[in-house]
Amino acid sequence: MITVYGIKNCDTVRKSLKWFAGQGVEAKFHDFRVDGLDPSLVVMWLGEIGGKMLVNKRGPSYRNLSDADKALLENDDLAAAKVLADNPTVIKRPVVDFGAVRTVGYDENRWSDLVKA
Repeated sequence: MITVYGIKNCDTVRKSLKWFAGQGVEAKFHDFRVDGLDPSLVVMWLGEIGGKMLVNKRGPSYRNLSDADKALLENDDLAAAKVLADNPTVIKRPVVDFGAVRTVGYDENRWSDLVKA
């Protein structure tokens, strides 16, 4: 089962869920705000994807972080995972979990390939 991680009021997340539905692909939605975010999951994402891809530095959530938290996000480690788990809106959305592969951001071309695989 594909899992789409994000927040329900994010336009890109809604667009992603609509795309999967349009392809006839069942995708479970995991809302960071409602369902929370396990730091161990974020550690896995950081290891696979890296902080440069995972962290959205252009959004207001990132700008509102303390300088100390921003510095922690420069490392792909447990401290960065804790900051992201505590502030999930800093994560670029959506994170889509295909089981063996995870993607970040809206990427229907890549998703098409992964859905067919």
